[in-house]
Amino acid sequence: MTPLLRLLAWLSPSFPTGGYTYSHGLEKAVEAGFVRDRATLTHWVAAVLEHGAGRADGVFLALTHRAVTAGDEDGFRWAVERADVMRASAETALESSAQGAAFLTTVRAAWPLDGLDRWAGIIKAMGRAPAHPVAVGLAAALAGIPLADTLQGFTHAVAANLVSAGVRLVPLGQTDGQRALAALEGTAHAMAQWAADAGPDDLGSRAPMIDWTSITHETQYTRLFRS
Repeated sequence: MTPLLRLLAWLSPSFPTGGYTYSHGLEKAVEAGFVRDRATLTHWVAAVLEHGAGRADGVFLALTHRAVTAGDEDGFRWAVERADVMRASAETALESSAQGAAFLTTVRAAWPLDGLDRWAGIIKAMGRAPAHPVAVGLAAALAGIPLADTLQGFTHAVAANLVSAGVRLVPLGQTDGQRALAALEGTAHAMAQWAADAGPDDLGSRAPMIDWTSITHETQYTRLFRS
């Protein structure tokens, strides 16, 4: 299988990470009226990519990919630890760690990669769960998938998953969902390019309303999503 086809398989909505069960606080944003149509959905997802977890996860993916490619175990441990703790709420922590664990389990079962047991053993010894971007960065590096391609695919997948949740929650038609995704192409591409050159000093987020919706979603009375 070519690297591109493998990346498409891993980031496909059909890949069993359970991503469809998480909304990253979007469910609360819809209930509160912050997201109510295609325009506001597009704006919200763009904010996640540019200022929220999408931004930070791009950096974590890049740090992981570089560390594994270089055989840098200390750098890998640093990325694993920071990615595990840099979450605004219990739900977003679960969202990332559950998908990361499921991702590595499926890759190990269907695409055995040389060296995966070594790096997975480091994660296990640390007593931490693998955040989703760490899991993707690890597997992509071992498979020889270039960092730039991996970031483009990952950032697009984040946007696509949130748009899919928005289509169900607002609700919107499927065509409006695709229009929102098309409008997000430039943002996703730009953030992937930015993350490719980012380092530890670039980590951070500035999306307090997204964090608030995630936190308050934990006590939302009626919920379809786990986050």
